[in-house]
Amino acid sequence: MATEKTTSIPAYTILGVLLFAGLCGLGYQLSHSALQIKQLERTVEVKGLSEREVKADIAIWPITFSVADNDLSALYQNIQNKNASVLAFLKSNGFNADEASISAPSVVDKQAREYGDAGANSKYRYTASSTITVYSSQVDKVRDTMIKVSELGQQGIPIAGDSYNTQFIYSKLNDIKPAMIEEATKSARESANKFAKDSDSTLGKIKRANQGTFSIENRDAGTQHIKKVRVVSTVEYYLSD
Repeated sequence: MATEKTTSIPAYTILGVLLFAGLCGLGYQLSHSALQIKQLERTVEVKGLSEREVKADIAIWPITFSVADNDLSALYQNIQNKNASVLAFLKSNGFNADEASISAPSVVDKQAREYGDAGANSKYRYTASSTITVYSSQVDKVRDTMIKVSELGQQGIPIAGDSYNTQFIYSKLNDIKPAMIEEATKSARESANKFAKDSDSTLGKIKRANQGTFSIENRDAGTQHIKKVRVVSTVEYYLSD
């Protein structure tokens, strides 16, 4: 009677099969987890804008005039007299003494120049310029008084053209920052909600946000005392189905 021969499976083969099955299971779990992470990482990035027009609260107005003379002492005396006239003009228009400051005069001796012979052909040896700067929170008063500056010309004080290079400054940005940031963030969320709705998604929490930089510019060249304040916030939201 023949004896039936039984063939055994080697242990290393069984170990290999188990290892292969384990790796397959691990691969499935990893791919499934990666897919879930990928779904969690669905985001949308939007921008929100906030703009406001504000009125400047500080004016810096330089009033510059020039004089000439052949006598240096007379030149300085002339400067002092004209400075006093300018200050009196400002006072008569409602400015306080602490709103105006006098800079040291700039004096040129044409005969002392190293190059050229302009001094020899000039009628006056000395020329000088003096600047009185108005720094005031009375912005409207500065604008009104600038129109009247021709009165100084009638007193023999020739006002230079750069006297009209007045700076208008808005210094209260911190007062409106919080409200503008809130407005920009709200604008960004409205855009994100629309995107989510259009893509059949649900808007989630904020992943990342950038407040943006505030800019202050003149509204236009003709109204430099009116400023346009602007900020753009960038916000990234999570999306889900």
